[in-house]
Amino acid sequence: MRTTLELDERLVEEVTKLTKEKSKSKAVNKALEEYLRNKKIDELFSMAGKVDLVDNWRELEELELKEMQW
Repeated sequence: MRTTLELDERLVEEVTKLTKEKSKSKAVNKALEEYLRNKKIDELFSMAGKVDLVDNWRELEELELKEMQW
């Protein structure tokens, strides 16, 4: 997708060097992907202790085995 953006050239150059990408577009895309990945990781960490997981894998395994016997 072509988009016209006004970007800080210094930042683009730094991202290009750090990502070792040959083109500015690839470098910016890689930086955006990494940014989103980090944000998603932060969201998961913020959920720590807030999600109640039920540890019933043994029960599920037994049910699955019973179904396989039919």
